[in-house]
Amino acid sequence: MRARVLSGIQPTGSPHIGNYLGALKNWVKIQYDYDSIYCIVDLHAVTVYQKPAELRAKIEELAGMLLAIGIDPKHSSLVVQSSVPAHAELAWMLTCVTPVGWLERMTQYKAKTEAQETIGDGLLQYPVLMAADILLYQANIVPVGDDQRQHLELARDIAQRFNSLYEETFTMPATHLPTVGARIMGLDDPEKKMSKSETAAGHAVSLLDPPEVIRKKIMRATTDSNPGVDIENPGAGVRNLLTIYEAFTGSRGDFSGMRYGDFKKQVAEAVVAALEPVQKRYREIVAEPGYIASVLEQGAARVTPIANDTVDKVKRAMGLYTPK
Repeated sequence: MRARVLSGIQPTGSPHIGNYLGALKNWVKIQYDYDSIYCIVDLHAVTVYQKPAELRAKIEELAGMLLAIGIDPKHSSLVVQSSVPAHAELAWMLTCVTPVGWLERMTQYKAKTEAQETIGDGLLQYPVLMAADILLYQANIVPVGDDQRQHLELARDIAQRFNSLYEETFTMPATHLPTVGARIMGLDDPEKKMSKSETAAGHAVSLLDPPEVIRKKIMRATTDSNPGVDIENPGAGVRNLLTIYEAFTGSRGDFSGMRYGDFKKQVAEAVVAALEPVQKRYREIVAEPGYIASVLEQGAARVTPIANDTVDKVKRAMGLYTPK
């Protein structure tokens, strides 16, 4: 039996090349080696207010994009989190065994509370829901980046605490991670990771940006004060562009001493060429009535028995009522 892999992405903002090169490209690569479940985590998205119509549109857009980059519904289960009620049900039961102190120590929670005047309880419970996502499907491997490693470790702690309090119920997700892709930084600020939540126009290249927009964004990308590309000691901006070029082409290129204008043109053309077939496939997918909905329905139908079985085991372990 193949090991099960679980990963998720929020349907907020627009998927960009940082998402693709850092995670999504790897999802496509490993889907044939594992029993793969990829989740559009809309319950996580509503920890902050989302406009309902916009959120629904973003869910379908993201599903279409995941299919366009190569997620194969014949080999992977693509599912919307809220379409499987067991996610929320298990999250509540895990909340009841998770010490508040564990959650208050989470780095992302502390960072977000400092940035907002008012926060909802969902932000505190976010890591418990993430643990439920993982433990619900008895996932063996969870391919996440370093910024999510603390959440993965918390999922292990919660699983271990539950197994100790009640009985052996959950598979312990592995602490080792499959090889992750390139870490892509913001075009406008190469000291910060490219983010879907950042709204600045020149921050990221969206996977759906037309060629002229891609070229404009990359031509305006931050470089450094050198007169040309210094391969041996590049500034953060140049290093980021070199990483993008290599991640898309598989080649480091011959850019030593090249003027930044010429260098950026080559990077831009590499990105345009790589995204062209993805965008073409996306247009084909959204033009096929009902296709995205059918894929998501099939994905939910495939994983729901696994999820319900886990919830049933948890209820029995805790002594909750379960019909005979």
